[in-house]
Amino acid sequence: MTTTSTPPATPDGTSAGLGFDRRFWGLVPTQQRRALDELADRLDLDSGDTQAKRSAFWAMLSLSGLIAIAGVITDSTATVIGAMIIAPLSTPILGVGLGIVTGRPKRVARSLLYVVAGLALVVLMGYLIALLLPATTSVLTNSQVTGRTSPGIPDLVAAFATGFAGAIALSRKDLGDVLPGIAIAISLVPPLGVVGVCLGQGAPSLALGALLLFVSNVVALVIASTVVFTVAGYAKEAIVARAASARGDRRRRRTYVLIGGAAVVVAIPMVANTVSVALQAVWTGQVSAAADEWLADTPGASVEDVAWQADQVVVQVRSPEALPDVAELQDRVDELVPLDPDVVVLHTVGERVETETAGG
Repeated sequence: MTTTSTPPATPDGTSAGLGFDRRFWGLVPTQQRRALDELADRLDLDSGDTQAKRSAFWAMLSLSGLIAIAGVITDSTATVIGAMIIAPLSTPILGVGLGIVTGRPKRVARSLLYVVAGLALVVLMGYLIALLLPATTSVLTNSQVTGRTSPGIPDLVAAFATGFAGAIALSRKDLGDVLPGIAIAISLVPPLGVVGVCLGQGAPSLALGALLLFVSNVVALVIASTVVFTVAGYAKEAIVARAASARGDRRRRRTYVLIGGAAVVVAIPMVANTVSVALQAVWTGQVSAAADEWLADTPGASVEDVAWQADQVVVQVRSPEALPDVAELQDRVDELVPLDPDVVVLHTVGERVETETAGG
């Protein structure tokens, strides 16, 4: 007589034979692993007490958007960090990952709808607030804007790392305390505020850069959560619970291919931005040296700063006397930089006075 043994049940009610405790190098151990139903309830805004979940989502998103926009306009890092902590956008984004892993396309579609609607809300808020600003006010040169309009590979790497951390923390019962830190690390609402503000200030190219940062963070979160939730055993648990068909498996694989393609599409402009920043650093040094040569015969003149603004290179010069012909500097820059940027010279009349300290 042949007998079969049933694998012992784990504390969360799943079978130990599914190998959840051996997955992901022990980062999601069985004894701390959240049950699938519990995780789904946390990430699906259309399950359980939907009225409470939706009201909390929209209230917190509106407030976090307002705080982020205020922080962007006032160039306040502390204010922007506050917006990151209360921003709820990561919930539906991670819900997309869980929907992909468990083979629930309706959950994926609903979660994406929340993300798109939240995007539209924050961008609209930023746009309207920027339109109400006095005409003499420009926020396009503060650090909160410039730091989010030219994302590169380091930003994408940070987004993936944060996505993995967030998905692992949600999969485990003992890591809830780290979620505020993860919310700060992943930049979701502030880039959307920058998009709206830049559109309101008439700078669509900067708005596009901030939107790229947001989209790259979303894609990174979805991919990271898909990987973590899969290796943590939620895909296998969903298959066992629903006796998923081969058709469902094929659909899941197609989704994996699609999000992989999205990652590649997002990475291309970010690689280009990274290369562009590196080249600009080289060109900035060359332009600074050329400007020093240009001012060599002007007594007391000095180059204070060289910076790029779109297709212009801005050279700040301090000099007590008149400057040489700017056309000479423009010709030299054209020889050094293949992009042929327009040279803008900002002349501050005066000279730097050095004072000696006592006993020096």
